[in-house]
Amino acid sequence: MTAARVYMMGDEEKRILAVNAAFYTAFAARDVAAMESLWARRAAVACIHPGWQPLRGRDMVLASWRGILTGGGAPPIRCDNAVVHLFGDAAFVLCTEQLPGVELVATNVFVREDGQWKLVHQQAGGVVMPAEPAELPDEDEDEGGGFLH
Repeated sequence: MTAARVYMMGDEEKRILAVNAAFYTAFAARDVAAMESLWARRAAVACIHPGWQPLRGRDMVLASWRGILTGGGAPPIRCDNAVVHLFGDAAFVLCTEQLPGVELVATNVFVREDGQWKLVHQQAGGVVMPAEPAELPDEDEDEGGGFLH
């Protein structure tokens, strides 16, 4: 009989999830200063808001957040199901974003900068919920149709 392996979240994962939570707190509170403090200053940053073209560079990314947070376009938001994946001095969090009437899936990428975890990329997009759970075809049945990746 094989013993089940239990994963215990470490301190770094907890720190990353705390920064991820701070991102959503700043978003929900429309706190521009807090949002700006979360993004890396030296590492290259990018952001893809739902339906937008990619934004590259800290100035462009932060300008977009200032516009969203101060322009009345920041809807109430909640982060759910956050899971961190840590790779040394880089990590990403996969989560769902709950907004009025819609659920988005998000990837938030972090790097360690001066001993603190900072955002370098954030991307969110819509989730299509099938009416019935779809079964994936067997490998020998799939002829490449229907899948984008």
